[in-house]
Amino acid sequence: MNAIPSEADAANELMRLAKAIAHHNKLYHGQDAPEISDPEFDALMRRNAELEAEFPHLVRDDSPSSAVGHEVAASPLGKVQHEVRMMSLDNAFSDAEVAEFVARVRRFLALPDDAPLAFTAEDKIDGLSCSLRYEKGILVRAATRGDGQVGEDVTPNVATIADIPQQLAGDAPELFEIRGEVYMSRDDFAALNAAQHDTGGKLFANPRNAAAGSLRQKDASVTAKRPLKFWAWGWGAASAIPGATQAEVMQHISAWGVPVSPYVRRCENLEDMLAHYAEIARERANLPYDIDGVVYKVDQLDYQQRLGFVAKAPRWAIARKFPAEQAETTLESIDIQVGRTGKLTPVGRLAPVLVGGVTVTNVTLHNRDEIARLGVRPGDRVQIQRAGDVIPQVVENLTRGEPRDPYVFPDHCPECGSEAVAEDGEVDVRCTGGLICPAQRTERLKHFVSRGALDIEGLGEKTIDQFFALGWLESPADIFRLKARRDDILALEGWQDKSVDKLLEAVDNKREPDAARLLFGLGIRHVGAVTARDLLRNFETLAALRNAVMKAQSEESDAALDLRSIDGVGPVVVEALGDFFHEPHNVTVWEDLLSEVTPPPYIVETLQSPVTGKTVVFTGKLETMSREEAKAQAERLGGKAAGSVSAKTDLVVAGPGAGSKLKKAADLGIEVIDEAAWAQIVAAASRQP
Repeated sequence: MNAIPSEADAANELMRLAKAIAHHNKLYHGQDAPEISDPEFDALMRRNAELEAEFPHLVRDDSPSSAVGHEVAASPLGKVQHEVRMMSLDNAFSDAEVAEFVARVRRFLALPDDAPLAFTAEDKIDGLSCSLRYEKGILVRAATRGDGQVGEDVTPNVATIADIPQQLAGDAPELFEIRGEVYMSRDDFAALNAAQHDTGGKLFANPRNAAAGSLRQKDASVTAKRPLKFWAWGWGAASAIPGATQAEVMQHISAWGVPVSPYVRRCENLEDMLAHYAEIARERANLPYDIDGVVYKVDQLDYQQRLGFVAKAPRWAIARKFPAEQAETTLESIDIQVGRTGKLTPVGRLAPVLVGGVTVTNVTLHNRDEIARLGVRPGDRVQIQRAGDVIPQVVENLTRGEPRDPYVFPDHCPECGSEAVAEDGEVDVRCTGGLICPAQRTERLKHFVSRGALDIEGLGEKTIDQFFALGWLESPADIFRLKARRDDILALEGWQDKSVDKLLEAVDNKREPDAARLLFGLGIRHVGAVTARDLLRNFETLAALRNAVMKAQSEESDAALDLRSIDGVGPVVVEALGDFFHEPHNVTVWEDLLSEVTPPPYIVETLQSPVTGKTVVFTGKLETMSREEAKAQAERLGGKAAGSVSAKTDLVVAGPGAGSKLKKAADLGIEVIDEAAWAQIVAAASRQP
């Protein structure tokens, strides 16, 4: 299992992950030309999910967890706006994670352990997602998933696929969008590549790429010559749903003449789910098509509706992926990298090794303790796997017992020579040089302009390194003074009038930045993208936030209690904010930056309701929903879900067993309602046009 980094280093790693995943998403979805295999991409996503689960307040605005596919660029095929968003799926990689998924569903729905809860299970084919829109049973439009909201119009191309009926059989609803996967069998893929080779055409890396490239042809006659197939796994917009369960609707889709997987099963419990996965895993090698896992979905549709969605995926479905591949190689050297928080991160350099079709040359070693645990030294033979990080991880040191001196972790920073130490209770070794360390200063600037923060296009890592070395960038505010250096930038090699003006325009476009992004971009320890949004959702302006932090001098002051009562904000975040604003240099950076930019108040669009703008506290046992679902409802209705009752609380929703919070609400004269009354508020707000 990966070592858990500090929160600041987790934010840095999440930034690198977001950049890497966006790059590979673009290649995979936008160009059908991936550089890495699906398991390696899953490894990146898994590491991102692990960090976000460990540090939920660090979730970025550009988090891969909230992205589906890739934005559709200019295309001769044209764009299609999906009426119902095409979501992606969260992943599981073990029986335990599937069990936790089932338990999580039960917790969210507040179902007892003995309540029936069925799932469907089916093999996850490796193809290109496609949505087929039928009106009065006639196929009128087909579109790729794209970024989930906008896809490419592939209607003429889909018309050439024999598996896809132009007219549905039987009595289909007035409107029904069937969603599924366009794919190519292994034998057809091999025959296509052989034909391409004979004619000097492009060879495809795998069946998925071949299917995607064939479907997205500008000329439908080219698609018609490719042996594409299709099967359905779900639906989108519909005027009526022909069933109360996932299994029933899929049976109707099959009866209409649309192929579905022969491995769709209804599972009554976790044991059935795991047994079906084992069955498909055994058959995987013999299947005529490529699959990369099994998809589980809550069968009951009213449960699906209650569970809803997170940023990019439904809460009611998950993909159990097949295990990562492993390989052996030699650890040739260990390099030390310095991050923006001063953390010294060891990276192992490997003798190149092929793992599942991908050449691996680097491996993460995480920190000093992980090196000691593995006992690795340059020259060791190691077993690696591509699972859970930007670069692969070491699973085992195969030559631990060979007589060689242990690796000595540096006690001074390789960038500035300052002493490097680990604080009490921390495993990470950090440079003590602070802002005199060039690595930290440049990494903080890179974080400030990253996609999750201000997202300044054109100001990439190399440019920041270059401008920093020239003395032009010392702090975030200097970015907004680059206009005065236009002639200096133009004199640099590789810069032209157009590129300089484009950069300066991108900088100017961020002079009224999103307040939460700006706060996150400052890199305050423990204040990630989600925590920044939670804070601004409560205070609306940065000035109000700073004022509240400055008032929270005493741990037991009302201001400190108010800050800690914000859902997702605890004493660690409050302390970090206090430390930041009590450091004179940070205040100088803050005030200097705000002299250059003017972020507007942070206001989130929500449904209008009696609790809009109010603070709600849930206490006691909730019988019809989980605490998580209740908090999500409050936020959707424009309220603020707090964890404790204070004078700032407007409403308390109390279930059976409510204790001290209910008493405090009574003492303060705060309105208290029961769960049924809360459900009426939610229902009334949801009926708004």
